[in-house]
Amino acid sequence: MNAVRQPDPAREASPEVQPPSFWRSMRMVAWGLLGIRKRSEYQQDLAQVSPFHVVIAGLVALVLFIVVLLLIVNWVVASGPAAA
Repeated sequence: MNAVRQPDPAREASPEVQPPSFWRSMRMVAWGLLGIRKRSEYQQDLAQVSPFHVVIAGLVALVLFIVVLLLIVNWVVASGPAAA
């Protein structure tokens, strides 16, 4: 009744795969927007992210990009020579 469980060698040999993470998807999209990625990290991301998370992360990045552009345009227009 006091059996000791032996570890499964097949499970120990495989690399640890993490569940899909939204923050990993955000990081992947951010690096993608900059256009700089290592192929090894790209392959890891393909194996560890959810397509749903990537779509949501892309939409969040798009909204943030538009908001930043609007803030910059408003700041430039407000501080221009016509404001005086």
